[in-house]
Amino acid sequence: MKEEASGSRSSQVLVTRSSMPPFEEYSEMIRKLWESHWLTNMGELHQQLEHALKAYLGTPELTLFINGHMALESVLRALKLSGEVITTPFSFASTTHAIVQNGLTPVFADIRPEDYTIDPEKIEVLITEKTSAILPVHVYGNICKVKEIQAIADRHGLKVIYDAAHAFGEWLNGESVASFGDASMFSFHATKVFHTIEGGAVAYQDHTLEHALNGLKNFGIMDEETVELVGGNGKMNEFQAAMGLCNLRHIKEEIAKREKLYRRYQENLSGHPGIRLCSEQPGLIRSYSYMPVAFDGSYKTRDQVAAELQAQHIHPRKYFYPCINAYQCYRDRFSPEATPVAQKISMEILTLPLYADLSLEAVDRICRIILQP
Repeated sequence: MKEEASGSRSSQVLVTRSSMPPFEEYSEMIRKLWESHWLTNMGELHQQLEHALKAYLGTPELTLFINGHMALESVLRALKLSGEVITTPFSFASTTHAIVQNGLTPVFADIRPEDYTIDPEKIEVLITEKTSAILPVHVYGNICKVKEIQAIADRHGLKVIYDAAHAFGEWLNGESVASFGDASMFSFHATKVFHTIEGGAVAYQDHTLEHALNGLKNFGIMDEETVELVGGNGKMNEFQAAMGLCNLRHIKEEIAKREKLYRRYQENLSGHPGIRLCSEQPGLIRSYSYMPVAFDGSYKTRDQVAAELQAQHIHPRKYFYPCINAYQCYRDRFSPEATPVAQKISMEILTLPLYADLSLEAVDRICRIILQP
């Protein structure tokens, strides 16, 4: 089996690998670009993908971007936030960087040990007269306590913007993850369950946001003679949109393959002391984006497990480590000790390889290595 070979990069098991549609399918999709020469600036394929994603994600409004980070930066700006934004330190760098790059101040709330999402009980005490929004993160596809967060926001007149980069296509108790809060950002990076090579989107309910979002991603240009905003360049091109349209055709199969692998990990690793898996969230339809496992050190430490796997050409990821409030670029501003749960989890968590083309035999082998004395 190729996963067990050693040596070349292609024989290694990486934490993730991009799923690709059949080459002929993609080739046929982009053939018309050689006829139209329309490669960017919201072309036909861009419009088709926007429409298709609205239907798939169950959202009335959606704006595509070149990547998820530009999508998040832009929606924060479109909502005209000021002052402080309460968020989580247990996320990818983009979440906090988008806040800071908008001239806003991140305020970190600790996370829930059960699912690693922001703890609503830690939010309200952090609200001040400067707070304008809450930016929670659905972590590894675990959905935040959305009702509790919305109740807090409503009491204090705050906006809620979700970083939903890990939660594409998920539904909770019959509601699309794209319907929560004022807006949700999705990432379509090459390593995601659904990807457009690079890409992202903002889903929202208020149709008046569309004007600002489209302007912000196109230098603020509204027509040939009107530059209304100081914007950037965040447009998705037609090659990306073509990849997205192809991948969306295969998304059910993609998720089904991931679920089998996820369940196999659960079978192999559940019930072992010192190893903790995420519990199932009632009412959640998952997309199986990641396979996070926490090692508390009573059996093996996270770093021991990572080293043992890497010695066998298997490359998991310490994701997320370190916490954002421990980053060197924020060291003089924040302290990870202020969020002890997030700090602890960041030192225990390991995401194991999970992608559609990974074999069940490879999963079994990974688990054997983890469980060997």
